[in-house]
Amino acid sequence: MEKAQHNLKVQKIIAAVSIVLFIVKIVAWYLTSSEAILTDALESIVNVIAGLIGVYSLYVSAKPKDYDHPYGHGKAEFISAAIEGTLITVAGFIIIYEGINNLLHPHTLKKLDYGIILVAATAIINYVAGALCIKTGQKNNSLALIASGKHLQSDTWSTVGIVAGLVLMFFTKIFWIDSVIAMVFALIIIFTGYKIVRSSVAGIMDEADEVILKKLVPLLNANRKENWIDLHNLRIIKYGATLHLDCHFTLPWYLNVHEAHREVDALSALVKEEFGESVELFVHSDGCLEFQCRICSKHDCTVRQHAQERKITWTVDNISTNQKHNVSTSE
Repeated sequence: MEKAQHNLKVQKIIAAVSIVLFIVKIVAWYLTSSEAILTDALESIVNVIAGLIGVYSLYVSAKPKDYDHPYGHGKAEFISAAIEGTLITVAGFIIIYEGINNLLHPHTLKKLDYGIILVAATAIINYVAGALCIKTGQKNNSLALIASGKHLQSDTWSTVGIVAGLVLMFFTKIFWIDSVIAMVFALIIIFTGYKIVRSSVAGIMDEADEVILKKLVPLLNANRKENWIDLHNLRIIKYGATLHLDCHFTLPWYLNVHEAHREVDALSALVKEEFGESVELFVHSDGCLEFQCRICSKHDCTVRQHAQERKITWTVDNISTNQKHNVSTSE
């Protein structure tokens, strides 16, 4: 809950910054009559809307679990990110449309020096705010904050392109540069929007998170204990800032309940040490079967039926399947 409240606080700051930067860009457009600055300002409207949506989604996701939502409200972040990614993409197409229109109907610009200073200032502030957003989002596992940060930084790159165009026009008086640079950076914005939408859809559909799995599997192999005979059917679901992880955990069949629970606690502590306390671990413990003697490395086992033939190295593929490992399991 503490992380969720921190995420909400950061998103409120981002929303306020977006409103201020939008006003600055409108002033810059009024002074220069630059279509590129106008499209940048229009893109900032999207920032404002997305920021407010982000605030609401983080407010919802910060709510505690209840009877109707036993896993919490974290999925609201994915919906927010999907909307934000869509808005980013739409903004990119709007910029391309305006750029083409400006090429066909060029006009003279004015007070470019004022426009350069104002727009450059918004780019710097946007980038810093975006970096803060992404850093906080990655630390707290918040897709909504990461999406907001990427949105701000995509706005930064389009603004940088616009500033470069304004500088060139200021010295060369070649005004069609205004539109060309705006359209190039619009393509970057569209691609960024697509990636955000793709990530949010993956979260909504509970798609396997390859990044987390590739980080988790080497950790488990490196810290594997002698009693940890097998681990399979590992699944990870993200609910906002919370990771829900469940798996089947094979232990020696003769361990009593307390001994088996200690092994589960050790596994849980290992995962939480790496990924933080915002992890819920659900473990189904299994007693080992006779055929698993051949992959068991417990040296002091007094009930062993077969000699160990190989040790299974856990991989993303074999740890995710719902099948107990044996000597023929691939690595």
